Amino acid sequence: MKKNKKHIQLDGAMGHYLRWPLYLCVMLVILDLCVLIFYRDAFPFTFVFTLLVIIICVVQFAFRRNEVVEEVLGFATEYNHSLHMMLKELDVPFGVLDLDGKLIWASNDLKDLIGNGRLFNESIAKLFDKEELSIMPTVEEDVEAHVIYNNRNYFMRLRLVTPSEYGDIVLWHGEKEGIDAPDDSLVAMFLYDETENVALKKENFDEKMLVGYLYIDNYEEAFENCDEVRRALVAAWIEREINKYLKDYDAVLKRLEKDKYIFVFKQKYLSQFEANRFSILEDIRNLNMYGLTITISIGIGVSPDSYIKCHELARVAMDMALGRGGDQAVIKTADKITYYGGVSASQEKSTRVKARVKAHALREYIETHEKTVIMGHSFPDIDSVGSAIGIYRIAKTLDKRAHIVITEESASLKPILDVFRNNPEYEEDMFITGAKAKSLVDSDTLLVVVDVNRPTYTDTKELLELTKSIVVLDHHRQMDDHIDNAVLSYVEPYASSVCEMVAEFLQYVSDELRLRPAEADAMYGGIMIDTNNFLMKTGVRTFEAAAYLRRNGADVTKIRKLFRTDFAEYQARANAISNSEVYLQHFAFAVFNGAGLPNPTITAAQSANEMLAIEGVKGAFVFVEYNGKIYLSARSIDELNVQLVCEKLGGGGHMSAAGAQFVEISMDEAVEKVKTTIQEMIENKEIK
Repeated sequence: MKKNKKHIQLDGAMGHYLRWPLYLCVMLVILDLCVLIFYRDAFPFTFVFTLLVIIICVVQFAFRRNEVVEEVLGFATEYNHSLHMMLKELDVPFGVLDLDGKLIWASNDLKDLIGNGRLFNESIAKLFDKEELSIMPTVEEDVEAHVIYNNRNYFMRLRLVTPSEYGDIVLWHGEKEGIDAPDDSLVAMFLYDETENVALKKENFDEKMLVGYLYIDNYEEAFENCDEVRRALVAAWIEREINKYLKDYDAVLKRLEKDKYIFVFKQKYLSQFEANRFSILEDIRNLNMYGLTITISIGIGVSPDSYIKCHELARVAMDMALGRGGDQAVIKTADKITYYGGVSASQEKSTRVKARVKAHALREYIETHEKTVIMGHSFPDIDSVGSAIGIYRIAKTLDKRAHIVITEESASLKPILDVFRNNPEYEEDMFITGAKAKSLVDSDTLLVVVDVNRPTYTDTKELLELTKSIVVLDHHRQMDDHIDNAVLSYVEPYASSVCEMVAEFLQYVSDELRLRPAEADAMYGGIMIDTNNFLMKTGVRTFEAAAYLRRNGADVTKIRKLFRTDFAEYQARANAISNSEVYLQHFAFAVFNGAGLPNPTITAAQSANEMLAIEGVKGAFVFVEYNGKIYLSARSIDELNVQLVCEKLGGGGHMSAAGAQFVEISMDEAVEKVKTTIQEMIENKEIK
């Protein structure tokens, strides 16, 4: 019986290495030829020596070659097997995937981790329930991910490999029937257990100390007519409630002033503050001792890198809370602001000290600049224009150049503006466009922004970059993207209108200042429109400002005639109201048809005001399409904070009057989006 012999071919470096004696024999033959030519006498000796070497090489190569090759292959096999076993026994769970992300080979640790039953042809994206793992690595970049499996944390790295580049280092055969050795690129998967590291990082994160401020919003106003005994009792009760609340979070509270506190606590408790939505706000608001209503504001800074930065962020958060009217908590991180509360109306400040200080500061800024440019929001209303005219009068009283920026005007403003444009007592460049303003504004220009505190909402936002001297006067609650580089900022959400704020300024700037009747009419109209004829957001100071304007010649009858509505607008309002619907029993929705009307957004807002007269309606939401956008006007009386709703939609405003804009969606989608937002806010107990 013949044995089957397999002829083994040796190629590459090993083949050359084993054939080196043959190369030596060839060299010896050449040497013999040289000896024969030049040293014939020595040729017999060299010939015999070469012949012996050739015989020995032939014998070795003919009879020992297979033994050498088998020994080399045996070593390679043992080495390959050892390497294979090392991979299988590797302490780090290791696997090999095909280019579809399916597992085709696994080390023992990986088998123990995920179980043999789920090994082969299983997608790791499904195995680890992580959709990001469906993307495989490339030659240039590995794929890295953090995964959780069996309650343990792992860091996963996927790397593209080509077996041919490394040689046949893994015994693929025999692991699973039907799986052949791969001959193309594969993906190596490494899992590093980071459970302990994650736990330590979390512990370190949770133990970080955060800084918070807590202010009593209306301390002086609430206790103004309260005797000392009651004041002490209420103050002690408030501090007791605050201490009791913070004690549950292991916080340390320190009083800075009679109405200001600072507290520190561990970061792990922040989520608990957010979970109960800072219930201390409602607890203090509902105390109602001796008929006093007290509200507080909280500002918390979050910065894991620096305690100084954390403290600075807490101050900014408190400024944001107060700038939005108080009675709320604000959490400020380096790139995010979160609001809680803010459901009650802003408390009017009875003292005018702040207004007087701000008025004197404004006067100094106007006096130290060559010219003053006043700018409101885009598509300005009468409050924006009226307050700008008030600032214009201050600048002219101080003998300074002044201009009011109005790029686009609505038809409702034309009667007011024509009073000034056709009046020889006023300069022709009193009103200028945004383009003209860009050529005027320089480093020696004071830019006064009225009735808006968001850069994107201003008439010409490029002006904010042309000068560093910016003054902001507004009565809207501050948003995340407010103008933050103002040299003077006076934002008072309690005020009914900016015209009211400017009317107070006028009384402190100069004893020589006298408003002209047309200017008083414009400012009075701003207050009247923003308060819906003194029915909304009116306080003592609102009527005092109106009285001041009346003393300066404001003609109520004339103003009322200027703002009369034509028949088409009145009919459009009536149609919107008649076709409205009530959502969830308390929210009135209407779509306003503004086709052919000169001021559809203003008329839509008036419709929302009128819908509040419907019994049981907490909030009115009117939508109108204008210039390719959908505008939302939201109104309420006191049961709903529409400003919170509009903030969720990217807008803002006041508690009782707010708005938002929608682009690239249909009217039905806009209505549905607002309804969904209201539903979610009710479920999250953000509104009632």
